[in-house]
Amino acid sequence: MRFDLPEIPPDSEKLRGELRAFLAEAGRDWSPTTRARSWMGFDRDFSRAVGERGWIGMTWPKPYGGRERSSLERIVVLEEMLAAGAPVGAHWIGDRQQGPLILRLGTEEQRNRILPGIARGELAFCIGLSEPDAGSDLAALRTRAERTATGWTLNGRKIWTTFAHKSDYMVALVRTSPVPEGGSRHAGLSQFLVDLRLSGLSIRPIRDLAGEESFNEVTFDDVKLRADDLIGQEGAGWAQATSELAFERSGPDRYLSSFPALNAGIDALNAAPQPGAEVTIGRMVARLATLRGMSLSVGGMLERGESPQVEAALVKDVGNVFEQALPEHLRNLLDPGESTSELREILGALAQLAPTFSLRGGTREILRGIIARDLGLR
Repeated sequence: MRFDLPEIPPDSEKLRGELRAFLAEAGRDWSPTTRARSWMGFDRDFSRAVGERGWIGMTWPKPYGGRERSSLERIVVLEEMLAAGAPVGAHWIGDRQQGPLILRLGTEEQRNRILPGIARGELAFCIGLSEPDAGSDLAALRTRAERTATGWTLNGRKIWTTFAHKSDYMVALVRTSPVPEGGSRHAGLSQFLVDLRLSGLSIRPIRDLAGEESFNEVTFDDVKLRADDLIGQEGAGWAQATSELAFERSGPDRYLSSFPALNAGIDALNAAPQPGAEVTIGRMVARLATLRGMSLSVGGMLERGESPQVEAALVKDVGNVFEQALPEHLRNLLDPGESTSELREILGALAQLAPTFSLRGGTREILRGIIARDLGLR
C-alpha cells in the first residue's frame, strides 16, 4: 500500500483564487448552520452557478459538457467548496461518482442524455444501494429487475437513500438473475439508471433524530424501465458498484466535513487564547495535512486509471475518525462563554451531523474489514 504524493498542476493556484472569489460572493448570506452542513446542503441555484463556471464534470470530455481538466484540479475545487461550507449536495453525487460511471460504462445515448445536465448543475443524483434487509451486507439485496419484451420491470425497496426526494435520477444496484446454486451472491447483480418520476415509484422521507429528512425509503412497484436503462453489462453490477467506491471514499469530503468549525475555532482562540491550545490545534492541523496528502495520492491513482479501493477505504476510515473528533476537541479547548455565536452554531449543527460521518459511504467496520483483507489479516 503506497501513498505517493502527485504533482499539483502549476495553474491550480489561479483556479483556487477564482474559487475563493466566487465563494466569497456566493456565500455572503450563508448561515453558520449552512456552512456546517456543507455537502449535505442542497441548493439547485448554487449548483447551476457552479456549473456555469465549468466546475462540475470538469474532467470529462468537452462533447459531454466537461472541460477536460485534471482530477487534481478537480480536487482543488472540492477542497475550496468544503472549506467554505458550500451547499453542494445538488450536484455532489452526480459529479463524484454517477457521472464518471456513465462516462466509463454508459451507452453513447446515456452519455449524451445525462452528462451535460450534470455538468450544468441541472441534474441531481442519488445512490440506490442499501435495502431494509441489506445494509452492510449489500450482496443480500432483494430488489429485482425482470426482463420484458420492451425492457425491464423493477420491484423492491431501497432505504437510507440520501436526497432521493429532491433528485432526478437514481443509479440502482438490483438483482437481475438468481444466485447460482453454490455460487457467489455477487453474481447476477446489475446497475440501472432510474428516472425518479416514473410511474409506480414512491419516495418516503425518513425523519431522523435531528429533525432532518435527507434520508429516504424508495419503493418500486412494477416500475417500467427501458432496455437501455441498463448501465454497463448485465450481471456485472457488483464489480461496477464497488469500483465507484474509490471515488466516494477518498475525496476531501471524508476529512473536511468539520473544517468550518476548525476555521471558526482558530479565530476564537486567537481572540481568547487558552493554555495548551497550540498543541491540540497543531496536532489537528498535522493530521489534516496528512489526510490531504493521502487523498491527493488516491486522486493521482484515479488520474492514472488505477483502482485504489483499499487506499480509499483507509482515507475514509482515518478521515472519519478525524472529522468526528475535531468538534469535540474544540469544545474541550474553548470556554462556552468565549466562543463566538458562529462557532456555537457550527458546533451545535455538527453535534447532530457528526455521527453520520462514519456511516455514509460504508461503515467503519466494513472499511476495516477491506483493509484487513488486503493486509492478509483475515
